[in-house]
Amino acid sequence: MKNLTFSIIGCQHPHIEIFIQEMLDMGHKCKGIYETENIKLTKIIADKFNIDIKNDLDSLLSQEVNVVGSAAINNRKVDIIEMCEKYRKDIMVDKPLVTNKEDFKRVKEVIDRNKIQVGMLLTERFRPSLYTLKQKVIKGELGKIVSIEMRKPHLLKPFERPKWHFSKEECGGIVIDLFVHDFDLLRWITNQEVETINGYVSKNILPEYPEFYDTANLQVLLNKGIIANLYADWHTPEKSWTWGDGRIFVVGTKGTAEIRAEGDPFVSNSEIMIQITHDKKAQIIELQTPSITITKDFLNRIEGKKAIISHEDILNTTKATLVSDDKVEVVNNIS
Repeated sequence: MKNLTFSIIGCQHPHIEIFIQEMLDMGHKCKGIYETENIKLTKIIADKFNIDIKNDLDSLLSQEVNVVGSAAINNRKVDIIEMCEKYRKDIMVDKPLVTNKEDFKRVKEVIDRNKIQVGMLLTERFRPSLYTLKQKVIKGELGKIVSIEMRKPHLLKPFERPKWHFSKEECGGIVIDLFVHDFDLLRWITNQEVETINGYVSKNILPEYPEFYDTANLQVLLNKGIIANLYADWHTPEKSWTWGDGRIFVVGTKGTAEIRAEGDPFVSNSEIMIQITHDKKAQIIELQTPSITITKDFLNRIEGKKAIISHEDILNTTKATLVSDDKVEVVNNIS
């Protein structure tokens, strides 16, 4: 691929650094960053990558710009996606894609018109541990998969979060914001689609933010019979060695696997995969690294090449979060 020029429109979360770094590593050039509210983060990122901060959008949508990246406030991404369609700019956004059904319909209409490619930073597929797990499942080392459990605690530090993070309308809430990775992994690991969902969200802290729920649990049935349990919270202790002690447990008829996504404080701070089968005792598996990055995969799709993450993946994963958000029962533990 020729050298491209990209721009950043919306810089509300440091996740966008992944896209910037990977684009620069491939030799592409950043035209600049536009953000009107989170100036502190924007300056940190601009200084880190030696990128200009722009005060107007026109230069970031000019003819020389090929691709746009966005980590805007979650419910504003749809407007940027539609703007990129108008200017014929492919766009990569941070998760989640949207926060409600109406905006999902708008994005789907953009995708169905097929004038631009829309990407989302579903980065978990590109973790060495999860990539390795996927290869083990393909090879049948665990047998027929019967259940999957994912635990994703998160570090909150509420005084360091922007106000929009606690708004259901702007952020989307714990289910839409955090379970998007889990649904993507469920579909990818199993090659199955979500069939039924039940669950709960609960509120235990921060009464000043009545729309903010801090704990969620979902029970999911996939269309070929695999059952899954998804758990997320905002209760990682501030003395933790990591932002979140994420664990994934996969049970098959021939063996089990556990992913410790952020390692183990007594073993390693790097991700770990543990596997046990009928034939082999528990062992730490040597991890494989994916041959491409998520950003390169997106550029492949722009070029019309085969890609790991498709528009269908993005839409089906997002739809699952929206359905889940509608179905969960709410438990308010603040009197």
